[in-house]
Amino acid sequence: MTAHQNGTIATEVSHFLLNCFVRSPSWQLWLSLPLSLLFLLAMGANATLLVTIRLEASLHQPMYYLLSLIAILDMVLCLTVIPKVLAIFWFDLRAISFSACFLQMFIMNCFFAMESCTFMVMAYDRYVAICHPLRYPSIITDQFVAKAAIFILARNFIFTLPIPILSSRLHYCGRNVIENCICANMSVSRLSCDDVTVNRLYQFAGGWTLLGSDLILIFASYTLILRAVLRLKAEGAVAKALGTCGSHFILILFFSTVLLVFIFTLLVKKKVPPDVPVLLNVLHHVVPAALNPIVYGVRTQEIKQGIQRLLKKGW
Repeated sequence: MTAHQNGTIATEVSHFLLNCFVRSPSWQLWLSLPLSLLFLLAMGANATLLVTIRLEASLHQPMYYLLSLIAILDMVLCLTVIPKVLAIFWFDLRAISFSACFLQMFIMNCFFAMESCTFMVMAYDRYVAICHPLRYPSIITDQFVAKAAIFILARNFIFTLPIPILSSRLHYCGRNVIENCICANMSVSRLSCDDVTVNRLYQFAGGWTLLGSDLILIFASYTLILRAVLRLKAEGAVAKALGTCGSHFILILFFSTVLLVFIFTLLVKKKVPPDVPVLLNVLHHVVPAALNPIVYGVRTQEIKQGIQRLLKKGW
């Protein structure tokens, strides 16, 4: 970077260095194999799910379109984070350019929020299916999915774009070592000698506004679903109704549990090793991505049958 006389940009730093698990170097050794296996599993399972939904006509339904969107988001998040982490583990390639760092920051924040929003739309889908089954075909249509996808993209792009912009405009005073495996917003902003109050406030307000509203609506949807299910009188109706949204609920548990544990460790960071939140942040980008397609593949009969048919055809 060049130095301006007015001091707005006055640093010789041209790149960042990702200092991954420096306090626990042995973690890199024992993490590299399971992390690479999880990455391959996430890529393979989600690709299989996408191909199955694409080629099986019986799966061309709104619910599976939303599931395809989750698979795409998971794959992008994995590809954005895990290859770089493995490159650090295996080849000590810790350097990352400014542009690559802020691009990674944007993708992580944007696609993470998009996934949360997609889960919210899927919760609404299950609410309509359980509570208003006769109106489901007229409400949850292909047009509804298209509009929902546009909303998911637009909302999260607009609200997360300022995060990397605010960080990239900061004045970095020569320190370029990020104490993280990834370009997390506050890990990068912490290197600046400018006031980062605006960054902190926007990260906090934006995160809780987007994720908080999604989780509230998801909770409200499942509360209404549970109330409707408990009113069913027919034998086996409760089990059948819960079965239709069980896979989705498990996916939300994967997504939210790791997130809540990560937030908890940040709140009590003085009582846990500094590398623990870093580890949880990395795992959150690969564990749900690896487990999500497996859960739907095992629990959803239509997907299971579709995969079996493709295997018989030699795909």
